[in-house]
Amino acid sequence: MQAAWYERNGAAAQVLNVGDMDMPEPGPNEVRVKIHTSGVNPSDVKSRRGRPPMFPRIIPHSDGAGVIDAVGKGIDHSRIGERVWIWNAQWKRAFGTAAEYCVLPSEQAVHLPKRVDFATGACLGIPALTALQAVRHLGQIGGKTILITGAGSSVGHYATQFAKARGARVIGTASAAKAEHARNGGADFVVDYQAKDVASVVKHLTQNKGVDGIIDMDLSSTAKLIAEAVMAPHATMVCYGSNQASDIALNFPALLWNSYTLKFFLVYDLKPEERRATTAELTKFLEDGGIRHSVGPRFLLRDIARAHEEVEEGKAIGNVVLDIA
Repeated sequence: MQAAWYERNGAAAQVLNVGDMDMPEPGPNEVRVKIHTSGVNPSDVKSRRGRPPMFPRIIPHSDGAGVIDAVGKGIDHSRIGERVWIWNAQWKRAFGTAAEYCVLPSEQAVHLPKRVDFATGACLGIPALTALQAVRHLGQIGGKTILITGAGSSVGHYATQFAKARGARVIGTASAAKAEHARNGGADFVVDYQAKDVASVVKHLTQNKGVDGIIDMDLSSTAKLIAEAVMAPHATMVCYGSNQASDIALNFPALLWNSYTLKFFLVYDLKPEERRATTAELTKFLEDGGIRHSVGPRFLLRDIARAHEEVEEGKAIGNVVLDIA
C-alpha cells in the first residue's frame, strides 16, 4: 500500500516520505479501513516537528474516514463495507491514517451517516469531538454568555455551533482574516484579538458582568483574562490546549475570590463513558444535519509535506484534508 511516514523529527519537507509499505492485517477485535481521507491537525504537525517518536517509523494523523474492508477475529463480518470515521488512529500507536489502509480497534471506527461525506468525516475525531466535549464541560448554558477563543479555528467553529445549539450567546475571538468564518459558525459578536483589547470589549458587551464560561484554545495567551474580570463570579473556563508547553502563571486571588472553576481535558484521553456520550451526541448532530462543517485546503497523499506546511502557516480556513482514495 501507499503510505506517508517519518522516522525522525524535523521540517515536513525533510522528514516526510511517501512510498510502499506492507498491507496491514486486522488482529483480534480490529478492523481494517480503506482510507478515503486523512485529517491534518495541528497536533499532527507538532508531533512530527518536535515530539520524539515513540516508534521507529510513524504514519501520521489520528483522524480519517473510509470504508471497512476487513475485520479480525471477534468482529461481526457485517461491518465490512461500512462507512466510518476514525479517532485516535495514531495516538500511542505507530500507524495513523496517512495511508491507503489503516488497522485499528473496532470501536475507533465509528459509523459515518450517509449524508456526511468522507472529507467531513476526516474532521470529526479531533476538531468536532474536542469542541463538543468542551461545550459539555460547561454544563447547562442556555441563556448564558460564553466566550470562545479562536472561534475562527476548526475547533472554535464547531464549538460555537454546539454552544448555540444549547441556547448560549457566543462571543468569539478571531483574527480579521477569520472573523467572517467565526460569524458563519453563529458567533453573536466577534472580537479581533489582534486589534482590540479583548477584556474591554467583553466587559462592554456583558455590561461589566463578565461571561459565564470560556472555551479556550491557548491558555498561554488567555490566562491574563482571569485577572481582568472577563468572567463572572462562579464562571468556568474549559481549556484544551496551549501554545506554550512550559509553566503558565495564573492569578490565584482572582481564581479564589471569584470561585472560578478551571477544567482541562485532552481529547485523546477521554474517559470511556465520556467518549461514548460525546460520540453519541455528535452522531445525532451528523444524522440531523444540524451543524455546518468546514473543509479547507485539500491535498493528495504525495503532497503531505505541503499539507503540513499549510497547517503550520496557520492561515487556512477549515480543516486541511488529504485525499487518499
